[in-house]
Amino acid sequence: MGQEFRVHGESLGESSKPGIPRTTRQSTLGEFLTAMRGRLAPEDVGLRSVGRRRTPGLRRQEVAELAAVSIDWYIRLEQGRAGAPGSAVLDALAEALRLSPVEREYLHLTARGEAPPRPLPDRRAGVTVSLRAILDGMPMLPAYVLDHSFDILAYNAAATAMFGDGFGHGTASNAALMLFLDPGCRRSQLSWDQIARETVGALRANAAKYPDDPRLHAVIARLRAGHRAFAGWWGDHTVGERSSGMKRVAHPTAGVLTVGYDMLTAPEASEQRLVVVTPVGAETEQRLRALVTAYSRRVACEGAEMGEAAVLAG
Repeated sequence: MGQEFRVHGESLGESSKPGIPRTTRQSTLGEFLTAMRGRLAPEDVGLRSVGRRRTPGLRRQEVAELAAVSIDWYIRLEQGRAGAPGSAVLDALAEALRLSPVEREYLHLTARGEAPPRPLPDRRAGVTVSLRAILDGMPMLPAYVLDHSFDILAYNAAATAMFGDGFGHGTASNAALMLFLDPGCRRSQLSWDQIARETVGALRANAAKYPDDPRLHAVIARLRAGHRAFAGWWGDHTVGERSSGMKRVAHPTAGVLTVGYDMLTAPEASEQRLVVVTPVGAETEQRLRALVTAYSRRVACEGAEMGEAAVLAG
């Protein structure tokens, strides 16, 4: 390309990544951009509609202006005659075309062959109503929701029965901090080394995804300063993803439990994980069921006593 355009200091003419042939990638990108601008009306992006339009959607010039790029370059991009855009330019196009997060990632993968930097998840959103219903709909299986910094966002009664009344509060409001800094958790986790190494690897992988997340870095800094094993494993650059496995837990009343765990991507929240604990073997299943049942009865009795006290006080 004879002339190179730049937006926010980033080149628009970077070479395409290996993988999909460049011609295929460029033609797919052009078709995608055409389809995305075709679904928008000027009013959707704050523009006035002037004159009759032969085809629905935004004009190329309007997209170029919204993204702050040259109209000539944008035309070549849709026609498959431009180099691979830089990531900042793709984000500008995604904003101009009002792309969803999934569409934005598709745009980056199609144009450059690599996923875009991820925006920080909105922690204020919490868990969805449907996810809360899923948690409560598994009364006999301990389950909870983690975010990418291992903060515990929600949990069900069975999780409290298994992990204790303090689960989800204080140090135990973060699964990584609880695992490394709570002596009681350290004693109860008979597979501690395995789970601890997995946690270090997952935190390092998440730190690469979200390098500017202050909460995530605060958790990591506290663990590096507060636990020698974590600091050593962090230094050897362990990287991994926790997804599923099996572990042994020593419960103070139920005895030793052999359980499986699965970490599932939560609906509509790609950086939330639904962790479900399941019994392995008939003995653990019987013990876990008895544990959860006893906890439910205790909570029901306490609720009834509080209700009676309220009536008497009234």
